[in-house]
Amino acid sequence: MAANVLRRKLDRDEANITIVDKSVDHFYQPSFYLVPFGYLDPDQSRDVRDLIHSDVDFVHDAVVGVSPAEHRVELAEAEDLAYDYLVVATGHRLAPEETPGMVEAWEDGDSVYPFYHYDAAVAMREGLREFDGGTFLVTQPDTPIKCPGAPLKMTMLAEDYARRQGIREGSEFVMTRNADHHFGVQPYRDALYDIWDDRDIEFRANFSVAEVDHEAGVVHGADGDQIEYDFYAPVSPQLGQEAITDNSPLTEGDDEHGGEYVTIDDHTLQHTEYDDVFALGDCENAPHSKTAAAARKQSHVVADNLTAAMRDQPMRADYDGYAACPLLTEKGKAMVAEFDYEDSISAPVVSRMNWIMDVNVLPSVYWNLWMRGYDPLPM
Repeated sequence: MAANVLRRKLDRDEANITIVDKSVDHFYQPSFYLVPFGYLDPDQSRDVRDLIHSDVDFVHDAVVGVSPAEHRVELAEAEDLAYDYLVVATGHRLAPEETPGMVEAWEDGDSVYPFYHYDAAVAMREGLREFDGGTFLVTQPDTPIKCPGAPLKMTMLAEDYARRQGIREGSEFVMTRNADHHFGVQPYRDALYDIWDDRDIEFRANFSVAEVDHEAGVVHGADGDQIEYDFYAPVSPQLGQEAITDNSPLTEGDDEHGGEYVTIDDHTLQHTEYDDVFALGDCENAPHSKTAAAARKQSHVVADNLTAAMRDQPMRADYDGYAACPLLTEKGKAMVAEFDYEDSISAPVVSRMNWIMDVNVLPSVYWNLWMRGYDPLPM
């Protein structure tokens, strides 16, 4: 998104723009909690080279380090790339190995699906067909996660699925989080509590996952508590990309998260130490919800401010912390949570229209407009 917006803003003789990515596959990640229930088809990826402007170069290689003092990006195979301005959008690294037993449970068990991974989300579709009731458990790691609403959506859609399949009676649906509440923003939090209370969905607060024992079907908590499960959909721990955290000074000022995130100004999205570096999305430390909606808004702010910096003009674009999360409460119904740094924006209304927008409209808008740098919708 950022590269495509920049390409249209900058004249051809002003800049060469290059994207470096270790993968050519770009996944529509909001599909990962929809595919298991059959609400979207599993084929939810595109070749990233088909999404970028024809005048943007693409390098298929892994970034292994960044030296902002030398204006250099180190690649795994090709020669280093020099830059005048750098946009860091490296996202989160899923790290299931950080939780003892999680990888083994995923690989060896037949009821564990860490659905933030595409392969697990697809496999979960078949797993749900064989689920005949019991305890359906969703856990969250202690690390920040992208799309914080996804675990709630998975829990609510699973409970709704069980009702529709006739296996709700005698089953339990449990979600954990190492925090006081399941959702951080009002008034959506209270609206969700009402829904969960009405449908007898359990939230276990302040539960920190310490270990997964798939042979016993038990998740152990750090405080000694444990939860048994019959079907387990964990969210993997999520960290910064090692090329940024281990081989770059860009995260050195991130004391709050132990150096996992690129440190930027919350509003201009410019690095706090290096004026020619900007960052957006899940890889940076601005205090916003890590959602695709946030990254979409940020891509335009980065493009505007980087263009201004190149032209020795004041940076006037301001990111206000906007994020949006369509909270799918059951098949055919959803609530849209919209908020920024200061306050909530949308009302906590559950409607069919919200479902249609998220499931039927947004995938096409994402591929054909947002990814190409166009922003026709206010959300």
